[in-house]
Amino acid sequence: MTPPASRPRGPAAPGPEPLADRRDWRTPAVMLAAGAAVLAISLGVRHAFGLFLAPMSRDNGWSREVFSLAMAVQNLVWGAVQPFAGRLSDRFGAGRSILAGSALYVAGLVLMAQAHAPSALVGSGVLVGLGLSGTSFPIVFGAIARSTPPARRSLAMGVAMSVGSLGQFVMLPGAVLSIESIGWAATLLAMAALGAAMAPLSAALLERPASGPPGEPPVRLREALGEALRHRGFWLLSFGFFVCGFHVVFIATHLPAYLVDRGLGPRTGATVLALVGLFNVAGSYVSGLLGGRMRKPGILVAIYGLRAVVIAAFLALPLTETTAHAFGAAMGLLWLSTVPPTNGIVASVFGVRNLAMLGGIVFFFHQVGAFLGGWLGGRVYVATGSYDAVWWIAIALGVVAALLNVPIREEPVARLRAAAEGVR
Repeated sequence: MTPPASRPRGPAAPGPEPLADRRDWRTPAVMLAAGAAVLAISLGVRHAFGLFLAPMSRDNGWSREVFSLAMAVQNLVWGAVQPFAGRLSDRFGAGRSILAGSALYVAGLVLMAQAHAPSALVGSGVLVGLGLSGTSFPIVFGAIARSTPPARRSLAMGVAMSVGSLGQFVMLPGAVLSIESIGWAATLLAMAALGAAMAPLSAALLERPASGPPGEPPVRLREALGEALRHRGFWLLSFGFFVCGFHVVFIATHLPAYLVDRGLGPRTGATVLALVGLFNVAGSYVSGLLGGRMRKPGILVAIYGLRAVVIAAFLALPLTETTAHAFGAAMGLLWLSTVPPTNGIVASVFGVRNLAMLGGIVFFFHQVGAFLGGWLGGRVYVATGSYDAVWWIAIALGVVAALLNVPIREEPVARLRAAAEGVR
């Protein structure tokens, strides 16, 4: 590695690299394993929140709209802060972002455990949203992309996402049993203790400023933003990811209550969401694997189109435990399998120097959809006594997202093409 004194100075803020004096153990494999573990905890805890809707609403005398609003605020804060957290991660390294995010995440879970007023619940949502912005996949994927060769980048993201999905599979059955045995407040405190484990994991993802990825020309922040915001594919990708957020949060938040309303027990909802997490392991891995072999926009077209088909079939078939379990398995294959190709497209088109920030902007659209999916589910239920209208909205949005991804191209921007020609 070039000594600090002889590094070339460019006009752009430098990107991070693993700390020089620790590179003997911060290998790409170690960073991948640590990042996947962070995702397993962060996303596993987050996906269990839907299990708290019924017991917290019942014990506090709330309508479902109160809990739905708090979850919607959580997701909106997460999305709004994500580009800024991504920028800090791109500039100073993922480890510092994860360390700060884990502290905020734990504080939010502790406050949620003590929430007996709507304002406290919304406040906990703000803290958890801030925590998630520092511990979720835009941050982790930025570090993985910077430490992984381009040919293996999509697969590495798929592996991280699939291992992270194990957190959902393991967390949900454990959470429902814990709520039944020790109550929702104690369960949230136990989840806070688990969340604290992300802090030591951040050490494996510590990076320091450097000259940026080899072969990728420097670019100023304003130029990087302008480059992305003038790119039609960036907007199409972002609006498609909006639909992903709507689907994921509506289902994760309201499916357990929907199944109880239809005569199935609370354990069925937990089992279905656990199946989503289990099958998402395979879905995310296969999505990442295919992303290195075929057009990533085509993968997204297929995923969003199949989501619309699966949801329509779920509504059309008689609701039993069998059909609920089948829905969970099918949705699991399509759940977060959108994440590796979405971030892979951003990396292919714009490079990895600002991946966490640009991926964070795309993710902001995801979280606007998440806000609407979480809040609208509760609002429509209070107004009509049913979730049916939101299910049909979800189907229509799946079709729209599939169509939005059709014209996207993975061609690198002119800056990267010129650099590639210069290397030749």
